[in-house]
Amino acid sequence: MARLININAFREFVRSGQTGGLLLLLSVIVSLIIANSVFAPEFHHLLQFSFGIKSLHLQFSLETWINDALMSVFFLLVGLEIKRELLEGELSSFKKAALPIFAALGGMIMPAVIFSAINRGHTSGAGWGIPMATDIAFALALISMLGKKVPTSLKVFLAALAIVDDLGAIIVIALFYTASVNLTYLLYAGGIITFLFALNLLGVKNLVFYLIPGALLWYFIHGSGIHATIAGVLLAFTIPTNPVKETSSLERLEHVLQNPVNFFIMPLFALANTSIRFESSMLNGLTSPLGIGIILGLVLGKSLGISTFSFLAVKSGLSELPARLSWKHIFGVSLLGGIGFTMSVFIALLSFKEPKMQTEAKFAILCASILAGFLGFQYLNMLYRTRKEIHYTE
Repeated sequence: MARLININAFREFVRSGQTGGLLLLLSVIVSLIIANSVFAPEFHHLLQFSFGIKSLHLQFSLETWINDALMSVFFLLVGLEIKRELLEGELSSFKKAALPIFAALGGMIMPAVIFSAINRGHTSGAGWGIPMATDIAFALALISMLGKKVPTSLKVFLAALAIVDDLGAIIVIALFYTASVNLTYLLYAGGIITFLFALNLLGVKNLVFYLIPGALLWYFIHGSGIHATIAGVLLAFTIPTNPVKETSSLERLEHVLQNPVNFFIMPLFALANTSIRFESSMLNGLTSPLGIGIILGLVLGKSLGISTFSFLAVKSGLSELPARLSWKHIFGVSLLGGIGFTMSVFIALLSFKEPKMQTEAKFAILCASILAGFLGFQYLNMLYRTRKEIHYTE
Protein backbone atom coordinates (compact mmCIF):
# COMPACT_ATOMS: atom_id res chain seq x y z
CA MET A 1 0.00 0.00 0.00
CA ALA A 2 1.38 3.37 -1.02
CA ARG A 3 2.67 5.50 1.82
CA LEU A 4 0.21 8.27 2.55
CA ILE A 5 1.46 11.86 2.58
CA ASN A 6 -0.36 13.99 5.09
CA ILE A 7 -1.06 17.34 3.47
CA ASN A 8 -3.88 19.13 5.24
CA ALA A 9 -5.56 22.03 3.42
CA PHE A 10 -2.71 24.45 2.86
CA ARG A 11 -0.92 23.93 6.18
CA GLU A 12 2.22 22.26 4.88
CA PHE A 13 2.43 24.76 2.04
CA VAL A 14 2.23 27.63 4.53
CA ARG A 15 4.57 26.05 7.07
CA SER A 16 7.41 25.69 4.55
CA GLY A 17 6.49 29.12 3.21
CA GLN A 18 7.34 30.78 6.52
CA THR A 19 11.02 29.86 6.29
CA GLY A 20 10.95 30.40 2.54
CA GLY A 21 9.53 33.87 3.15
CA LEU A 22 12.51 34.81 5.27
CA LEU A 23 14.87 33.57 2.55
CA LEU A 24 12.86 35.55 0.00
CA LEU A 25 13.20 38.80 1.94
CA LEU A 26 16.89 38.13 2.53
CA SER A 27 17.37 37.64 -1.21
CA VAL A 28 15.74 41.02 -1.89
CA ILE A 29 18.14 42.74 0.51
CA VAL A 30 21.17 40.97 -0.99
CA SER A 31 20.03 41.85 -4.52
CA LEU A 32 19.65 45.54 -3.67
CA ILE A 33 23.09 45.57 -2.02
CA ILE A 34 24.72 43.99 -5.07
CA ALA A 35 22.96 46.39 -7.45
CA ASN A 36 24.40 49.35 -5.57
CA SER A 37 27.93 47.98 -5.23
CA VAL A 38 30.97 47.61 -7.47
CA PHE A 39 29.77 44.08 -8.31
CA ALA A 40 26.66 45.34 -10.13
CA PRO A 41 28.12 45.07 -13.70
CA GLU A 42 29.34 41.51 -13.12
CA PHE A 43 25.98 40.51 -11.66
CA HIS A 44 24.18 42.01 -14.65
CA HIS A 45 26.45 40.13 -17.08
CA LEU A 46 25.79 36.92 -15.17
CA LEU A 47 22.02 37.33 -15.50
CA GLN A 48 22.41 37.99 -19.23
CA PHE A 49 24.55 34.90 -19.79
CA SER A 50 22.79 32.90 -22.50
CA PHE A 51 22.59 29.12 -22.72
CA GLY A 52 20.27 26.38 -23.95
CA ILE A 53 19.45 24.55 -27.19
CA LYS A 54 19.59 27.09 -29.99
CA SER A 55 18.21 24.75 -32.66
CA LEU A 56 14.97 24.40 -30.67
CA HIS A 57 14.77 28.12 -29.94
CA LEU A 58 15.46 27.34 -26.30
CA GLN A 59 18.53 29.49 -25.81
CA PHE A 60 17.75 32.18 -23.23
CA SER A 61 19.53 34.33 -20.71
CA LEU A 62 19.84 33.11 -17.13
CA GLU A 63 17.33 35.79 -16.13
CA THR A 64 14.78 34.47 -18.64
CA TRP A 65 15.25 30.88 -17.50
CA ILE A 66 14.56 32.01 -13.93
CA ASN A 67 11.57 34.21 -14.74
CA ASP A 68 9.88 32.09 -17.37
CA ALA A 69 10.90 28.50 -16.58
CA LEU A 70 11.47 28.28 -12.83
CA MET A 71 8.56 30.60 -12.10
CA SER A 72 6.31 28.23 -14.03
CA VAL A 73 7.14 25.61 -11.40
CA PHE A 74 6.05 28.05 -8.69
CA PHE A 75 2.79 28.69 -10.51
CA LEU A 76 2.35 24.94 -10.88
CA LEU A 77 2.60 24.54 -7.10
CA VAL A 78 0.13 27.35 -6.42
CA GLY A 79 -2.21 26.01 -9.10
CA LEU A 80 -2.16 22.58 -7.44
CA GLU A 81 -3.10 24.12 -4.10
CA ILE A 82 -5.91 26.18 -5.61
CA LYS A 83 -7.35 23.17 -7.45
CA ARG A 84 -7.36 21.09 -4.27
CA GLU A 85 -9.06 23.87 -2.33
CA LEU A 86 -11.63 24.29 -5.10
CA LEU A 87 -12.49 20.58 -5.08
CA GLU A 88 -12.02 19.64 -1.45
CA GLY A 89 -11.42 22.63 0.79
CA GLU A 90 -12.15 26.24 1.54
CA LEU A 91 -13.18 27.11 -2.03
CA SER A 92 -15.25 24.03 -2.75
CA SER A 93 -18.60 25.84 -2.96
CA PHE A 94 -19.55 28.32 -5.68
CA LYS A 95 -20.12 31.15 -3.21
CA LYS A 96 -16.70 30.72 -1.60
CA ALA A 97 -14.89 30.33 -4.92
CA ALA A 98 -16.61 33.39 -6.37
CA LEU A 99 -15.30 35.72 -3.66
CA PRO A 100 -11.58 35.75 -4.65
CA ILE A 101 -12.59 36.14 -8.29
CA PHE A 102 -14.64 39.25 -7.57
CA ALA A 103 -11.93 40.51 -5.22
CA ALA A 104 -9.27 40.08 -7.91
CA LEU A 105 -11.41 41.90 -10.48
CA GLY A 106 -11.83 44.83 -8.11
CA GLY A 107 -8.12 44.75 -7.38
CA MET A 108 -7.36 45.07 -11.09
CA ILE A 109 -10.03 47.56 -12.15
CA MET A 110 -9.67 50.15 -9.38
CA PRO A 111 -5.85 50.59 -9.64
CA ALA A 112 -6.07 50.90 -13.43
CA VAL A 113 -8.78 53.57 -13.11
CA ILE A 114 -6.78 55.57 -10.53
CA PHE A 115 -3.57 55.35 -12.56
CA SER A 116 -5.34 56.34 -15.80
CA ALA A 117 -7.05 59.31 -14.15
CA ILE A 118 -3.73 60.66 -12.84
CA ASN A 119 -1.76 59.99 -16.05
CA ARG A 120 -4.40 61.07 -18.54
CA GLY A 121 -2.82 63.10 -21.34
CA HIS A 122 0.74 62.08 -20.35
CA THR A 123 3.06 59.70 -22.18
CA SER A 124 3.17 57.63 -19.01
CA GLY A 125 -0.49 56.72 -19.57
CA ALA A 126 0.66 53.57 -21.38
CA GLY A 127 1.55 52.11 -17.99
CA TRP A 128 -2.05 51.72 -16.82
CA GLY A 129 -1.51 47.98 -16.36
CA ILE A 130 1.39 48.40 -13.92
CA PRO A 131 -0.59 48.69 -10.63
CA MET A 132 -3.07 45.96 -11.59
CA ALA A 133 -0.91 43.01 -10.51
CA THR A 134 -0.44 41.49 -7.06
CA ASP A 135 2.87 39.74 -6.49
CA ILE A 136 1.72 36.32 -5.32
CA ALA A 137 5.17 35.24 -4.11
CA PHE A 138 5.86 38.21 -1.85
CA ALA A 139 2.27 38.47 -0.62
CA LEU A 140 2.11 34.80 0.35
CA ALA A 141 5.58 34.94 1.91
CA LEU A 142 4.57 37.87 4.08
CA ILE A 143 1.27 36.38 5.25
CA SER A 144 3.06 33.07 5.89
CA MET A 145 5.35 34.86 8.33
CA LEU A 146 2.28 35.66 10.44
CA GLY A 147 1.87 31.93 11.07
CA LYS A 148 -1.12 31.05 13.22
CA LYS A 149 -1.94 34.71 13.81
CA VAL A 150 -4.20 34.60 10.76
CA PRO A 151 -6.73 31.88 9.85
CA THR A 152 -5.71 29.32 7.24
CA SER A 153 -8.76 30.32 5.21
CA LEU A 154 -7.34 33.85 4.88
CA LYS A 155 -4.13 32.48 3.37
CA VAL A 156 -6.15 30.37 0.97
CA PHE A 157 -8.23 33.41 0.03
CA LEU A 158 -5.10 35.47 -0.65
CA ALA A 159 -3.58 32.68 -2.73
CA ALA A 160 -6.75 32.33 -4.78
CA LEU A 161 -7.07 36.10 -5.20
CA ALA A 162 -3.43 36.45 -6.23
CA ILE A 163 -3.53 33.63 -8.77
CA VAL A 164 -6.68 35.05 -10.40
CA ASP A 165 -5.00 38.46 -10.32
CA ASP A 166 -1.86 37.13 -11.99
CA LEU A 167 -3.89 35.32 -14.62
CA GLY A 168 -5.71 38.59 -15.26
CA ALA A 169 -2.38 40.38 -15.58
CA ILE A 170 -1.16 37.74 -18.02
CA ILE A 171 -4.30 38.25 -20.12
CA VAL A 172 -3.71 42.01 -20.06
CA ILE A 173 -0.13 41.47 -21.19
CA ALA A 174 -1.26 39.12 -23.96
CA LEU A 175 -3.95 41.52 -25.25
CA PHE A 176 -2.37 44.93 -24.73
CA TYR A 177 1.37 44.51 -24.15
CA THR A 178 2.28 41.70 -26.53
CA ALA A 179 3.56 42.85 -29.90
CA SER A 180 2.55 39.64 -31.66
CA VAL A 181 1.04 36.27 -30.79
CA ASN A 182 1.92 33.08 -32.61
CA LEU A 183 -1.48 31.46 -33.18
CA THR A 184 0.08 28.21 -34.41
CA TYR A 185 1.89 27.72 -31.12
CA LEU A 186 -1.32 28.57 -29.26
CA LEU A 187 -3.16 25.85 -31.18
CA TYR A 188 -0.44 23.35 -30.30
CA ALA A 189 -0.75 24.39 -26.65
CA GLY A 190 -4.53 23.97 -26.83
CA GLY A 191 -4.07 20.48 -28.22
CA ILE A 192 -1.77 19.50 -25.36
CA ILE A 193 -4.20 20.86 -22.76
CA THR A 194 -6.99 18.84 -24.36
CA PHE A 195 -4.79 15.73 -24.27
CA LEU A 196 -3.96 16.28 -20.58
CA PHE A 197 -7.61 16.67 -19.60
CA ALA A 198 -8.38 13.52 -21.58
CA LEU A 199 -5.77 11.64 -19.54
CA ASN A 200 -7.46 12.90 -16.38
CA LEU A 201 -10.88 11.74 -17.56
CA LEU A 202 -9.46 8.33 -18.47
CA GLY A 203 -8.16 7.92 -14.93
CA VAL A 204 -4.42 8.06 -15.70
CA LYS A 205 -2.60 8.81 -12.42
CA ASN A 206 1.08 8.40 -13.31
CA LEU A 207 2.61 11.90 -13.09
CA VAL A 208 5.11 11.19 -15.86
CA PHE A 209 2.29 11.25 -18.41
CA TYR A 210 1.40 14.77 -17.27
CA LEU A 211 4.83 16.33 -16.66
CA ILE A 212 6.36 15.47 -20.05
CA PRO A 213 3.45 16.97 -22.04
CA GLY A 214 3.51 19.81 -19.47
CA ALA A 215 7.05 20.66 -20.56
CA LEU A 216 5.86 20.80 -24.17
CA LEU A 217 2.94 22.97 -23.05
CA TRP A 218 5.42 25.43 -21.52
CA TYR A 219 7.47 25.41 -24.75
CA PHE A 220 4.52 26.26 -26.99
CA ILE A 221 3.04 28.90 -24.67
CA HIS A 222 6.43 30.55 -24.37
CA GLY A 223 6.83 30.45 -28.13
CA SER A 224 3.36 31.94 -28.62
CA GLY A 225 4.47 35.21 -27.04
CA ILE A 226 2.22 34.85 -23.98
CA HIS A 227 3.91 34.83 -20.58
CA ALA A 228 5.05 31.25 -20.07
CA THR A 229 4.15 31.00 -16.38
CA ILE A 230 0.49 30.45 -17.29
CA ALA A 231 1.58 26.98 -18.41
CA GLY A 232 2.18 26.00 -14.78
CA VAL A 233 -1.36 26.94 -13.78
CA LEU A 234 -2.93 25.19 -16.77
CA LEU A 235 -0.93 22.03 -16.09
CA ALA A 236 -1.93 22.07 -12.41
CA PHE A 237 -5.61 21.97 -13.27
CA THR A 238 -5.15 18.77 -15.27
CA ILE A 239 -3.43 16.81 -12.47
CA PRO A 240 -5.84 14.25 -10.97
CA THR A 241 -6.96 14.43 -7.34
CA ASN A 242 -9.65 12.83 -5.22
CA PRO A 243 -11.93 13.75 -2.29
CA VAL A 244 -10.91 10.74 -0.19
CA LYS A 245 -8.08 10.23 2.33
CA GLU A 246 -5.94 8.22 -0.09
CA THR A 247 -3.08 10.36 -1.36
CA SER A 248 -3.72 11.60 -4.89
CA SER A 249 -1.30 12.40 -7.72
CA LEU A 250 -1.92 16.09 -7.07
CA GLU A 251 -0.94 15.81 -3.40
CA ARG A 252 2.20 13.80 -4.20
CA LEU A 253 3.38 16.38 -6.72
CA GLU A 254 2.56 19.23 -4.35
CA HIS A 255 4.57 17.59 -1.58
CA VAL A 256 7.59 17.12 -3.87
CA LEU A 257 7.55 20.73 -5.11
CA GLN A 258 7.14 22.61 -1.82
CA ASN A 259 10.75 22.70 -0.60
CA PRO A 260 12.41 23.35 -3.99
CA VAL A 261 9.99 26.23 -4.64
CA ASN A 262 10.21 27.85 -1.21
CA PHE A 263 13.90 27.33 -0.55
CA PHE A 264 15.41 27.67 -4.02
CA ILE A 265 13.19 28.96 -6.81
CA MET A 266 11.63 31.96 -5.03
CA PRO A 267 14.83 33.22 -3.35
CA LEU A 268 16.66 32.89 -6.68
CA PHE A 269 13.86 34.76 -8.43
CA ALA A 270 14.00 37.60 -5.90
CA LEU A 271 17.78 37.79 -6.21
CA ALA A 272 17.53 38.17 -9.99
CA ASN A 273 14.66 40.65 -10.12
CA THR A 274 15.14 43.15 -7.30
CA SER A 275 18.52 44.49 -8.38
CA ILE A 276 17.50 48.15 -8.58
CA ARG A 277 20.31 50.71 -8.57
CA PHE A 278 19.33 53.75 -6.55
CA GLU A 279 19.76 57.12 -8.26
CA SER A 280 18.89 60.62 -7.07
CA SER A 281 16.55 61.15 -10.04
CA MET A 282 14.32 58.37 -8.70
CA LEU A 283 13.06 60.59 -5.89
CA ASN A 284 11.79 63.12 -8.42
CA GLY A 285 9.99 60.31 -10.20
CA LEU A 286 7.90 59.61 -7.10
CA THR A 287 6.17 62.98 -7.47
CA SER A 288 5.56 62.63 -11.21
CA PRO A 289 2.18 61.44 -12.56
CA LEU A 290 3.83 58.06 -13.23
CA GLY A 291 5.11 57.64 -9.68
CA ILE A 292 1.96 58.94 -8.01
CA GLY A 293 -0.24 56.79 -10.24
CA ILE A 294 1.70 53.64 -9.38
CA ILE A 295 1.83 54.30 -5.63
CA LEU A 296 -1.82 55.31 -5.29
CA GLY A 297 -2.88 52.55 -7.66
CA LEU A 298 -1.16 49.82 -5.65
CA VAL A 299 -1.66 51.09 -2.10
CA LEU A 300 -5.06 52.79 -2.39
CA GLY A 301 -6.54 51.23 -5.52
CA LYS A 302 -5.84 47.65 -4.49
CA SER A 303 -7.26 48.05 -0.98
CA LEU A 304 -10.38 49.85 -2.21
CA GLY A 305 -10.95 47.53 -5.15
CA ILE A 306 -10.51 44.24 -3.30
CA SER A 307 -12.53 45.34 -0.25
CA THR A 308 -15.35 46.97 -2.21
CA PHE A 309 -15.84 44.20 -4.75
CA SER A 310 -15.67 41.57 -1.99
CA PHE A 311 -18.32 43.44 0.00
CA LEU A 312 -20.59 43.77 -3.03
CA ALA A 313 -20.16 40.10 -3.93
CA VAL A 314 -21.17 38.97 -0.44
CA LYS A 315 -24.02 41.44 0.02
CA SER A 316 -25.46 40.55 -3.38
CA GLY A 317 -25.56 36.90 -2.36
CA LEU A 318 -23.17 35.78 -5.11
CA SER A 319 -20.53 34.69 -2.60
CA GLU A 320 -19.88 34.32 1.12
CA LEU A 321 -17.05 34.96 3.55
CA PRO A 322 -14.78 31.95 4.19
CA ALA A 323 -14.80 30.32 7.61
CA ARG A 324 -13.42 32.37 10.54
CA LEU A 325 -12.96 35.50 8.44
CA SER A 326 -14.30 38.99 9.11
CA TRP A 327 -14.30 42.11 6.98
CA LYS A 328 -11.26 43.28 8.94
CA HIS A 329 -9.37 40.25 7.66
CA ILE A 330 -10.43 41.03 4.10
CA PHE A 331 -9.21 44.61 4.46
CA GLY A 332 -5.85 43.38 5.76
CA VAL A 333 -5.45 41.10 2.75
CA SER A 334 -6.48 43.95 0.45
CA LEU A 335 -3.51 45.93 1.78
CA LEU A 336 -1.18 43.00 1.06
CA GLY A 337 -2.68 42.95 -2.43
CA GLY A 338 -0.82 46.21 -3.05
CA ILE A 339 2.46 44.29 -3.17
CA GLY A 340 2.82 44.37 -6.92
CA PHE A 341 6.51 43.91 -7.46
CA THR A 342 7.21 41.09 -9.90
CA MET A 343 4.49 41.37 -12.53
CA SER A 344 4.28 45.15 -12.11
CA VAL A 345 7.97 45.50 -12.97
CA PHE A 346 7.47 43.18 -15.93
CA ILE A 347 4.57 45.28 -17.25
CA ALA A 348 6.57 48.47 -16.66
CA LEU A 349 9.35 47.15 -18.90
CA LEU A 350 6.78 46.38 -21.58
CA SER A 351 5.05 49.76 -21.20
CA PHE A 352 8.07 52.02 -21.63
CA LYS A 353 11.13 51.84 -23.84
CA GLU A 354 12.92 54.80 -22.22
CA PRO A 355 15.34 53.63 -19.49
CA LYS A 356 14.53 56.71 -17.39
CA MET A 357 10.82 55.91 -17.25
CA GLN A 358 11.55 52.25 -16.57
CA THR A 359 13.78 53.19 -13.64
CA GLU A 360 11.21 55.61 -12.20
CA ALA A 361 8.47 53.03 -12.52
CA LYS A 362 10.53 50.28 -10.85
CA PHE A 363 11.44 52.53 -7.93
CA ALA A 364 7.80 53.60 -7.47
CA ILE A 365 6.74 49.95 -7.56
CA LEU A 366 9.35 49.06 -4.94
CA CYS A 367 8.26 51.91 -2.64
CA ALA A 368 4.56 51.11 -3.06
CA SER A 369 5.11 47.39 -2.48
CA ILE A 370 7.14 48.01 0.69
CA LEU A 371 4.48 50.40 1.99
CA ALA A 372 1.61 48.04 1.18
CA GLY A 373 3.43 45.06 2.67
CA PHE A 374 4.27 46.96 5.85
CA LEU A 375 0.71 48.26 6.30
CA GLY A 376 -0.89 44.89 5.59
CA PHE A 377 1.47 42.94 7.85
CA GLN A 378 1.17 45.39 10.75
CA TYR A 379 -2.61 45.64 10.40
CA LEU A 380 -3.14 41.85 10.48
CA ASN A 381 -0.68 41.50 13.36
CA MET A 382 -2.48 44.26 15.28
CA LEU A 383 -5.83 42.61 14.52
CA TYR A 384 -4.57 39.35 16.03
CA ARG A 385 -3.30 41.07 19.19
CA THR A 386 -6.53 43.00 19.60
CA ARG A 387 -8.65 39.87 19.27
CA LYS A 388 -6.36 38.01 21.66
CA GLU A 389 -6.69 40.75 24.29
CA ILE A 390 -10.50 40.79 23.94
CA HIS A 391 -10.63 37.00 24.29
CA TYR A 392 -8.36 37.17 27.37
CA THR A 393 -10.48 39.83 29.11
CA GLU A 394 -13.60 37.80 28.41
